[in-house]
Amino acid sequence: MRTTIRKMGNSQGVLIPKALLAQTGIDQAAEMAVENGAIVLRKPKQRTREDWAEASREIAASGSDGLAWPEFANVGDTEWEW
Repeated sequence: MRTTIRKMGNSQGVLIPKALLAQTGIDQAAEMAVENGAIVLRKPKQRTREDWAEASREIAASGSDGLAWPEFANVGDTEWEW
């Protein structure tokens, strides 16, 4: 199948027919790489943010979940009128 490369903002892209995506199982995201001079799209090995909940629990359990800049936490909040 031949397709056209189109200008999309500051980038370029191609429209991928729904039938081709259905055959690959790609729906919301894809892994993209260049292999032997070809652009290759693959279904991601894991879903985006799949392990974030577990990683957050591990960080909290380790005690490393403090504020990045504790000295700025809510400074001046009492001056705001709501």
